[in-house]
Amino acid sequence: MKHFIKFIALIMLLTVVAACGESNGKYSTITPKNGILSIPLSEVSDGSAHYYTVNSNGKEVKFFVLKSRDGVIRAAFDACDVCYPEKKGYRQEGEFMICNNCGQKFHSSRINVLKGGCNPSPLAREPKGDHLEISMNDVATGSRYF
Repeated sequence: MKHFIKFIALIMLLTVVAACGESNGKYSTITPKNGILSIPLSEVSDGSAHYYTVNSNGKEVKFFVLKSRDGVIRAAFDACDVCYPEKKGYRQEGEFMICNNCGQKFHSSRINVLKGGCNPSPLAREPKGDHLEISMNDVATGSRYF
């Protein structure tokens, strides 16, 4: 019985560690080159939100990129004007991004269109050839959220 209890405790510990790794591991670290972040369009064209983190003047700034159903590649900070102090960001459910703090839903086609309130804070981006480019100057504007 003693070994069984230890086994169960180990399984529970591994489950907790795995769960923590999933939530902390959703961000890919990206490094700028000459002040520009470059993301292959093929990496973000599947309709899923792709999460990134980049160091901007000593702060880890988090953002996501996704291609909405209307074919537009969109980008936003993983934060908003209202809930950012909670540092919970957004999750994707189908065509919607959901605030992990207050539960507000935002259709993916409205990202980079609407701003303020609990909308994902827009991040300027520009498709160039087969890459999406984001200026570190634009990233720096959102560092206050983090």
